[in-house]
Amino acid sequence: MGDGGTGSAPRQIQHADGRVELDPAAAALPDNGFTNDDLRPVPVARRTWTTYNFLALWVGMAHNIPSWTLASGLVALGMDWKQAVLTIALANVIVLVPMLLTGHAGTKYGIPFPVFARASFGLRGANLPALVRAAVACAWFGIQTWIGGEGIFLLAGKLFGESWRTAAEFGGYPWTQWLSFLAFWLIEMAVIARGMETLRRFENWAAPFVIVGALALLGWIAVKAGGFGPLLDQPSRLGWDGDFWKVFFPALMGMIGFWSTLSLNIPDFTRFGGSQRAQIRGQALGLPTTMTLFALLSVLVTSGSQAVYGEPVWDPIALAAKMENPVGILFALLTVLVATLSVNIAANVVSPAYDLANLLPRLVNFRTGALITGVVGIAIFPWKLISDPHVYIFTWLGVVGGLLGTVAGILIADYWLLRGTRLHLADLYRPGGRYWYAAGWNWRAVTALLVGGLLAVGGSHGGPFPDDGLVPALEPLADYGWAVGFASALLLYTGLSVLGRPARR
Repeated sequence: MGDGGTGSAPRQIQHADGRVELDPAAAALPDNGFTNDDLRPVPVARRTWTTYNFLALWVGMAHNIPSWTLASGLVALGMDWKQAVLTIALANVIVLVPMLLTGHAGTKYGIPFPVFARASFGLRGANLPALVRAAVACAWFGIQTWIGGEGIFLLAGKLFGESWRTAAEFGGYPWTQWLSFLAFWLIEMAVIARGMETLRRFENWAAPFVIVGALALLGWIAVKAGGFGPLLDQPSRLGWDGDFWKVFFPALMGMIGFWSTLSLNIPDFTRFGGSQRAQIRGQALGLPTTMTLFALLSVLVTSGSQAVYGEPVWDPIALAAKMENPVGILFALLTVLVATLSVNIAANVVSPAYDLANLLPRLVNFRTGALITGVVGIAIFPWKLISDPHVYIFTWLGVVGGLLGTVAGILIADYWLLRGTRLHLADLYRPGGRYWYAAGWNWRAVTALLVGGLLAVGGSHGGPFPDDGLVPALEPLADYGWAVGFASALLLYTGLSVLGRPARR
């Protein structure tokens, strides 16, 4: 049996499999401004996700258009297909480690990411990493929604004719593309409004459907090409010497940054896990294997497109738009919609919805947070973020990875190194408890976040940043942003907690 916490806090029960819950017979957590129905721990009886559910979640999230074009972005920077696939595979093996470590807390205690962050940052301080994570997710939501809308626009143009594609422009794009963008946004909002159980069922069937769609695209282009041609034999423009490594390390950090968001908020999903084994096996089987195979698949399909059209067509939407068969176009359109929906809702709506609910529990619930996410995702002009592959991989993904790696380092140091995975559930929701620190803030975590974030992204250059970096002395660290942020924050937070007044346990 577990420790009941302090004062009149409800007793917590530890089950034989290690999962912990508050005593079901005790009174519910009080409505004190730090809880609502979406933030409370999930009772063990409702933690039912299996290995397949987590596997399907990752298959559904990894099979999306940006994942497809990751390899193309690396090849555009000079890598050959083998170097690109290797970089993506290694990045996903690396990012799997913090994902499993933070996911453990979700399954053990049934808590979402912003509540988990309260243990290290404090009840109020947790809003800091939660809002950083929410801002990144809103930007990703906008990017994915724009891509989904673009898919509707291009493929619908094949069905409706030239007038659809050449409609009057507004803001640099045809009004029909804006209409497609809005239509896809409304579909996403309708799905997420039905809650997490609907999401689980959607991911279960979306995962195999998207795989079938991608393989169908591969089969179609293979038939037209008569095999896979020039691209697989195309040599790297970088070789394997110094020029390659100059691109490899920042590209690796960018690929890690692609899923660094999920390495933080994976407790939002693992809180429904039926066991630690289920979430560990499901994620280990789902993430690195799926991303690597999908990158390889994208290279094969693009290779075929070069043989057929004389130039590589990296965008699967643009490639599908070259089909002439209406049935094939409709199937491609449905596949694009399902693929983009499955990743965007799971990866970029669920988490900021919880993060915003954590900020104002009495005013914002899960559905309201999802709607806010949708609005912000449009307001950040996502079409500008992905217009330049160099800025997209090195600047956007690199900076995001650096900041979020810093948060991951703090969470893992606190949960695994300092607390040995022991948390007191009731105090995560109670002012004045173990995690209240100084007026709800833990200055050690905030200091580690600021210092680690500065080290990770202070030297960022290119795109919106100065050529020699925001802080020129830190420019050499910019290519290793995620690793620098993760390691420096982990070490600094651990040192401050051990050498100063230890965190309350």
